[in-house]
This record gives sequence, structure tokens and C-alpha cells, in this order.
Amino acid sequence: MLRQFSISFAMALTLGSQPIWAQETTDVDPHAGHGSSATPMDGMKHKSMSDGDMSMDGMDMKGERGHHTDVHGDETMDKQMDGMGSMSEQGALGAPRVQGGKPPLDARDPHAYSGGYDFRPTPRLRLGDEHSLGALWVDRFEMVRSSNNTSAAYDLQGWYGRNYDRVVIKAEGDYDNGKLESSDTELLWSHAVSGYWDAQLGARYDSGDGPNRGWLAVGMQGLAPYWFELDITAYVGDSGRTAVGLEAVYELLFTQKLIFQPRLEAMAYGKSDDARGLGSGLSDLALGLRLRYEIRREFAPYVGVEWAGTFGGTADNVRNEGQDTSEARAVAGVRFWF
Repeated sequence: MLRQFSISFAMALTLGSQPIWAQETTDVDPHAGHGSSATPMDGMKHKSMSDGDMSMDGMDMKGERGHHTDVHGDETMDKQMDGMGSMSEQGALGAPRVQGGKPPLDARDPHAYSGGYDFRPTPRLRLGDEHSLGALWVDRFEMVRSSNNTSAAYDLQGWYGRNYDRVVIKAEGDYDNGKLESSDTELLWSHAVSGYWDAQLGARYDSGDGPNRGWLAVGMQGLAPYWFELDITAYVGDSGRTAVGLEAVYELLFTQKLIFQPRLEAMAYGKSDDARGLGSGLSDLALGLRLRYEIRREFAPYVGVEWAGTFGGTADNVRNEGQDTSEARAVAGVRFWF
């Protein structure tokens, strides 16, 4: 009897040691879930949570079977990653990658769709301030008619160089009775000190009636506020002679082609020069009004009137020669540049 009890007790322990989840999954009715909130997964979750194991789909990650699966899973994953790396190196469908290095022989020509334009490197672009340019501007080339005389006058300026530094030539003179009555010519170096002003340094040479004179010239030329064009120059000559010249011009546009131009020009000397008939102080002054029509920007005929007078010692010398110290004039001429 005792032996039979021992065998029965051992069988009961054996059956009691079987996993609950295995019994539940074996005895689950596929239709038992209908009408009940319990599911087969509840037993699985309960078992894994009660044991404190990390499990997936009933596979114990700590058991022998789990260990065997993990090892082979890592090997499989490594092989898959190696395969993906080789595919990334080869490119899609096994084609070689073209990023970096030399392009293949069948690569598209970058100039094929450029319309004939060559995209290869070109020499550096040179801007306007790197080019040397030149121009000649004849502001006045005119006939002058007074009450008892007809003469001619010219006033021009030329330059060559760049935006900031250039060589400038200025020339102005009068012809009367077929000979050069007076002439002054300046050769200057001009440097831009601002957007509207140039500083100028050079020499001036006077010729005509009387002995010739040479001067050192220092001045400023540019555009003053309210669009006044100014040219102011100081001169220093031999024997302590000094002089100051001023020219101011303003242009009023009636239309884009019809332009009215007031003009003022004055000259003063520091000491008398009787050989040339010049006195100290304000020597001569000219005020003119000219109306021009620009057939083209480069070519414009004009007509106008001008008043000119002499003062101080210069007026005395003019009077001693039997001439008028002031006179009104009619002018007609052409302005051009190229």
C-alpha cells in the first residue's frame, strides 16, 4: 500500500511540474475567445511576467534553446549587413557607383546642352576701374561778336586713365585778328578723392601777347551740391606771382535735348604783371548764358550772350590802350565730345 501511494504521489508531482502555458495552449479551443475577454496570449503573458524572464513568442531568451537561436540570429544578421554594405558600394542592380573619382567613359558630356557656350574656366573678369579710357570734351568752340569786333574762342578738356587716377589736359584761348591773343594750357594729374571730386596737380603755361609764363597748378574739380560744376585752381609762378581761377557751370534742362547753361569765369592775381597787362586783385570776369540743342549727346550747337569785364589794374591797362573795359557779346558755336 505504501509503495502504491509513493508511486501515485510521484506521478502527481510530475504532472504538476508541467508548464501551465503549455497546457493552456494545448487545450485552447479556437472558438473559445468568442464571448469571453480571455485570450490565449493572457496565459503566455502571465507566465513570462511571473517568471521574470524576457520572452518572445514563447521562446525563453535565457534557456538553451534561446541561446542557440540568438547565436545563429547574430550570424545571420551580420551576413545580411555585409550584403547590404556590398550593395551600397556597388550601387543599384550591382552597377558601380559614380560619386567621386573619375567619371565612366559613358558619362554625359557637361557641354552637350550648353548651346555652344564653353563652361571651362575663363580669365578673371576685369571691372571698369581696371581699364584705361580716354575722352576729349570741347565745351566751347564759338564765334564771338561784339559791337566793333569779331573773334573766336575755344575751351576744351581731355583726359586719359582710370576712374581714380588720370592725366588731364585743359586748354582755353582767344583768337582775334587772325592771331592768338591769349592762351593757357594745363597738364594735370587728377586723383579722385570722393565720388564727386578730383584733386589735381600739375603745371600751367600761358602764351599770347607779352612774355610767356609758367605756373605750378593745384586745384579741385567736381560737382558741388545742387549740381553746380566747379573748377577751382590756385597757381604759383616765378618771382612770387600767384593767381586763383574759378569756373562755375550750371545746366537747366528744358527738355531732354534743349539745355540752358549759365556760366561764370573769373581770374585774380596776387601781384601785377605789367608785361602782360595784368593788375593785382580781380582781373577779369565773364558771365554767359547759352542755350544748346543736343542733336546727339556728343554733338550740340548753341547760341547765347555773354558779358565780360576787367577790373583793377587790368582795367587801367585796357583803358590806356583805348579799349573798353567791359562789353556785351553774342556767341554761337558747337559743343562736342568723343
